[in-house]
Amino acid sequence: MQNRYAGDIGDYIKFSLLRQLSAGKKLGIAWYLYPDENHNADGKHTSYLSAPEKWRHLDPDLFDILVKVVASTRSISALQTSGALDAIYAEEPLATAELPANKRSGFRTRWFEETLRTVQPCDLVFADPDNGIVNNDERRCRQKAYGKQMPLSEVMALADNRAAIVYHHNTRFKGGHDREVSHWLEQLGPKAIAVRANAFSCRTFFLINPDLVLVRRAISFCDKWADHKVKLHTSH
Repeated sequence: MQNRYAGDIGDYIKFSLLRQLSAGKKLGIAWYLYPDENHNADGKHTSYLSAPEKWRHLDPDLFDILVKVVASTRSISALQTSGALDAIYAEEPLATAELPANKRSGFRTRWFEETLRTVQPCDLVFADPDNGIVNNDERRCRQKAYGKQMPLSEVMALADNRAAIVYHHNTRFKGGHDREVSHWLEQLGPKAIAVRANAFSCRTFFLINPDLVLVRRAISFCDKWADHKVKLHTSH
């Protein structure tokens, strides 16, 4: 997550999904907050807010909240105080790119331990890494871009003995996006499912360790958003 993305179409889909899944649960959010970049135009997908006749009916209260967020200072702080979600937030920035390469691994370890402590009381946790899930190759730890990624080991630790949702930005995976989603579902356990959203750009929300209630809520969400390029993907 980067502050400059606050309120874009990805947030509308993301927050609406979390609102539907988290009813009656104690929700925790690990932002994986990465410093804003300026090398591309990402985060500017807010045109949906100018088309309420197409988008607002999907989640009217949330839509109105995000109109106000985008009109003000776009940030995770604005999202947290907006009333969009009732959650515990782990918001320490993951600013590893600002550190020397030999300091990044130790910082990341301490950062993740603190994140786990923050969301420990929660029975449903959402993680929002900028780019999504990657394998556990230890060579990544020294790279600047590692702050935008979530290794599989952190995914499984976050989902230990509870349900978790993890954002993934689809890549140029060999075999295409279908194969990419299936690949990660194979790593995440037999119960894992995925909500795919292809409006503006291709993103996937992996739901790990869901109970039957969460599965039904995910199916209902996909049905409601089906006309906006949202669908369910399972490994079965």
